[in-house]
Amino acid sequence: MQYQHTDATLALMKQAPVIPVMQVADAADALAQAKSLIGGGLTVLEITLRTKAALKSIEMLTRAFPEAIIGAGTVTDADQMEAAIDAGAAFLVSPGMTRRLLKAARKSPIPWLPGVATASEAMTLHEHGFRCMKFFPAEAAGGVKYLSSLAGPLQDLVFCPTGGINPEKAKAYLELSNVACVGGSWMVAPALINAGDYAAVERLAKEACALRAPV
Repeated sequence: MQYQHTDATLALMKQAPVIPVMQVADAADALAQAKSLIGGGLTVLEITLRTKAALKSIEMLTRAFPEAIIGAGTVTDADQMEAAIDAGAAFLVSPGMTRRLLKAARKSPIPWLPGVATASEAMTLHEHGFRCMKFFPAEAAGGVKYLSSLAGPLQDLVFCPTGGINPEKAKAYLELSNVACVGGSWMVAPALINAGDYAAVERLAKEACALRAPV
């Protein structure tokens, strides 16, 4: 079985080595973050649905930056899926997967990157047709060593590790054969955003682009 969005999901995972995970406070914040990240070369952006401004920001950024791929993260139920799709999200990311959420995910018209933390969870999703998955929380769930150990028995799977990753750790993950990209928020750290240091955001985005994933 092959999930219908596998090719599209792989394509967006391989577009850049890092998918920034953005938490936005309002429209101005979303625009400033996105402009700096895209200016630095990161064009696949995940807006986490943890704030009231998230859905409106997805809608706005999709219009403002047609060259970018704007997705929704922290999707935990079917209602959020529908709301994110209505807002124009081009892909969805979840921290894990329940039976109800899996049922909704299989009907999603856009790519979905489901979260897994164990081999059993990954195998279960593979049985339902998923090849591309988010490994979360990456560092807490075993890090590079654990994910590397899955490459042998689960050769068909491709991961985007997220959670506790910095530039140094990102480089180590990207050297794994079963990793296409990583997710991270170090380039949009709260200290930088609160200080309005978007020049640093763009610089860190450029550095992240230099962390090339293996072909």
